[in-house]
Amino acid sequence: MLTDSHTHLNAEQFNEDQDEVIQRALDAGVTRIVNVGFNRETIPSSIALAERYDFIYSTVGWHPVDAIDMRPGDLEWIEELCKHEKVVAIGEIGLDYYWDKSPKDVQQRVFREQIRLARKLGMPIVIHNRDAHQDILHILKEEKAEEVGGIMHCFSGSWETAKQCLDMNFHISFGGPVTFKNARQPKEVLAQVPLDRLLIETDAPYLTPHPFRGKRNETGYVRLVAETAAEIRGVTLEEIAEITTNNAIRLLGLK
Repeated sequence: MLTDSHTHLNAEQFNEDQDEVIQRALDAGVTRIVNVGFNRETIPSSIALAERYDFIYSTVGWHPVDAIDMRPGDLEWIEELCKHEKVVAIGEIGLDYYWDKSPKDVQQRVFREQIRLARKLGMPIVIHNRDAHQDILHILKEEKAEEVGGIMHCFSGSWETAKQCLDMNFHISFGGPVTFKNARQPKEVLAQVPLDRLLIETDAPYLTPHPFRGKRNETGYVRLVAETAAEIRGVTLEEIAEITTNNAIRLLGLK
């Protein structure tokens, strides 16, 4: 009963074998998939995918790297799409200070606008954070994001950062990097996150877990993340699968 809480099955890397990848995920025990739409191109295809499969859900939001491309009317478009029965969160949204496509002030404005929309609609948010821990925390606090909470996607911060996110009503999600042999900090954080706030994901086709690191990631590989989480927490794979799936159901309103 595994749930991949963050994947991109509508990415071009899956153009040739999307259905086969989904079938392999089912064969691996994945019963629920949250696919992420994050710009003008991927949002419609993510929703279309969720409409094709009853166990796939979609998020809609504007990625910080693409913030510079957001146009008047796009926020209203996202708001309208949030009425769709298969749309379960606003995201992925946040800040990315690694890539320099979108200026920081533009990213921050778009981030704030989407948090305000989420509060207006009462929907959880999915946070993308790359090299921007302090600004992310500052904006989440200023915009009262704790009213809706959500997911810290593929968490890469310290336990101190994680504690602040937990205090603001967020779940902490781990992906492939936690399986890497040298991933000391993610393993330490995963060991301490309350089990009722723990999620797992792939972010496929990116961030492929060990032993497939360097190759294309797949949703079915969430099982490898679950196995690592179970080992770190000293529980069975089945227990981690049930805990993280129930957390996703409760937070996102999945069936």
